[in-house]
Amino acid sequence: MSRHIKIRSLVLLATVAGTAVALAGWKQHSLMAAEAASANQPEYSELVSAAFAQASEYRPSTIAVGTVLALRSVTVSNEVAGTVRQVSLHPGEIIEAGSVLLALDVSVEQAELKAQQAKARLADTRLQRLQQLHGDNAVSQDDVDRAMAERDVAHAEVERLKAIIERKTIRAPFRARVGISDVHAGQYLNAGTPITTLQSVSDAVHIDFQVTQQVAAQLRKGQHVELLSGSDATQAARIVAIDSRIDPVTRNATIRARIDQRELVSTPGGSVKVRVPVGEAQPVVSIPVTALRKGPAGDHVFLLAKDDKGQLRAKQQFVRIGPMQGDAILILDGLQEGDQIAASGSFKLHDAIAVSVANEPSTAMHAAGGQ
Repeated sequence: MSRHIKIRSLVLLATVAGTAVALAGWKQHSLMAAEAASANQPEYSELVSAAFAQASEYRPSTIAVGTVLALRSVTVSNEVAGTVRQVSLHPGEIIEAGSVLLALDVSVEQAELKAQQAKARLADTRLQRLQQLHGDNAVSQDDVDRAMAERDVAHAEVERLKAIIERKTIRAPFRARVGISDVHAGQYLNAGTPITTLQSVSDAVHIDFQVTQQVAAQLRKGQHVELLSGSDATQAARIVAIDSRIDPVTRNATIRARIDQRELVSTPGGSVKVRVPVGEAQPVVSIPVTALRKGPAGDHVFLLAKDDKGQLRAKQQFVRIGPMQGDAILILDGLQEGDQIAASGSFKLHDAIAVSVANEPSTAMHAAGGQ
């Protein structure tokens, strides 16, 4: 009985082994058939658009906040004390040079002036008489000299009173816009009381800004900086002065630039961003911003080049980036002019993958200028 069981077990084992061998042979045959079929099919490739790296120029820069200043700005004060008789101050109004801003009461000075003018006329008459008498040897030369001195003193006093009256009438020194004032007729003003501010009216303005002493050492009078607006528009301004003193607290130097057409700047007292060049310009390349990829290892792009069989393939290339220029970005290191790169669709790529180009490669459309 046991012998029959052994025979059955051997037959079962032989059957299982034969089945396993048959399955292994079938599997190997299937794999070889699949490999043969895939060898006859073209390699899969990713479809992307391509662009060429374009030569450009990059100049490092720093951003400062500047203050807009009128070419001429003064705080008007009275030189002599007195009571306000007339006020012609209208905040925001543009006035011409020589316009009366404020007049103090001069009734006392005018009365003194009339009296002194009478004394001056009497001194003139007396001098003429003494000169005639001196011609007849009736008076001495000393009398004539004394009368001449008295005449000069009388006329000098007339001029002094006129000057006081003029100083009590405050006029605009130049064409300007009037600031806020809180002075009223009948008010007594001590000498040196601030009355209002005047800002010259002109298309040209000054921009004062501060930079570090290292940056200031590289700037020169006549050099240009750029003013920036919220819409990314820029306008050139020319440096007209560099302060000779470095602030001992901040270690910054004050720079003054002038702009002749202030489309991008606010009224005096406002702020504006100033882009200040630092160092010398250096050659770089620009590429479409869509070509740049970011990863844990750093910023990179995919170079497109043909292999030995003529198949276009992607190669990961790490780069050092600079500022953006519209829809392009500057590459400071890692690419050369003329390098073909994947633009749109580069997110699908990895090293050595086959690539098909869907467009005629174009250059980056925006070159750098004075950044």
